[in-house]
Amino acid sequence: MNLAPEAILLVGGKGTRLRPLTVRTPKPMVPAAGVPFLTHQLARARAAGVEHIVLATSYLAEVFEPYFGDGSALGLHLEYVTEEEPLGTGGAIRNVASRLRSGPEDPVLVFNGDILTGLDIEALVGTHRSSGADVSLHLTRVEDPRAFGLVPTDATGRVTAFLEKPQTPEEIVTDQINAGAYVFRRSVIDSIPAGRPVSVERETFPELLSAGAHLQGMVDSTYWLDLGTPHAFVRGSADLVLGRAPSPAVPGRRGDRLVLPTGRVAPGAKLTGGTVVCEGAIVGEDARIDGSTVLAGAVVEAGAVICDSLVGAGARIGARTVLSGVVVGDGAVVGEDNELRDGARVWCDAVLPAGAVRFSSDQ
Repeated sequence: MNLAPEAILLVGGKGTRLRPLTVRTPKPMVPAAGVPFLTHQLARARAAGVEHIVLATSYLAEVFEPYFGDGSALGLHLEYVTEEEPLGTGGAIRNVASRLRSGPEDPVLVFNGDILTGLDIEALVGTHRSSGADVSLHLTRVEDPRAFGLVPTDATGRVTAFLEKPQTPEEIVTDQINAGAYVFRRSVIDSIPAGRPVSVERETFPELLSAGAHLQGMVDSTYWLDLGTPHAFVRGSADLVLGRAPSPAVPGRRGDRLVLPTGRVAPGAKLTGGTVVCEGAIVGEDARIDGSTVLAGAVVEAGAVICDSLVGAGARIGARTVLSGVVVGDGAVVGEDNELRDGARVWCDAVLPAGAVRFSSDQ
């Protein structure tokens, strides 16, 4: 029996909901707490005893290997498999099967590349082994499950159904949702149809269940966040810095702020709420930044106020400009004395003149 399971990381998505962050960078490579988000996932897998990971890439696939190489810097052996055409979650898993080393009965971990979680990976593998399941799923409980597929289980944790996003209160039969981490028996991966798009959530899992396979759920309601939206991504980065989300890969002490070595912050600036200032970024005098990320080479001028926002690489935020819940793309310029709020997005290389957008005090 393979004691240290290998893993597949699904990192092929286009990250459409995260644009403009993902116009030039695949979602798993967008920095969270100062390093590409994928670094946190790899480091947590390694800490749980995983040594071999296959990355299933597609969108902007060429950026992963130059950054991570063979994985030796993280104590891992990494391999890369690129989908020429998007194959969905199940198709991506099947597409990398030839790179796995496990025997037919051995466990293989599978992680979605956009989930920040405190999941006890070893406990999930242990549950899989002790239950004798064909597939084991990490489940988490959420207050409002309407945006998710529901996964009810019986008293022993065995999955009884996969229910699409509920539309009415009567359809909400559980608060348990699929949290995006699985352990597959290797032979189940080999049974997924090859060479075509397959969704594990909508096709593989329901078909296994109807065929009488054993699917086991393990509820682990530690920290869990889907980083699919800009607001969630910014929050996840801040939670990593604050120590609310666990990761051995945060490059510095946890606390209110993380300033990477070549970032420069004026003495009168105030950084709070898990704010990150990346390499070569500059924060000017009297700027106030809360719960936000300033990516590499960006400039925040004097007196700017930034809250729950992300400033892209090489972007510039003018003096006294206010950003709240905003994403500014790489290389964009937001001139001085602007005020942007509530989900506004400034595209890469866009230029917003001084004073172009203002909110009146009664809004």
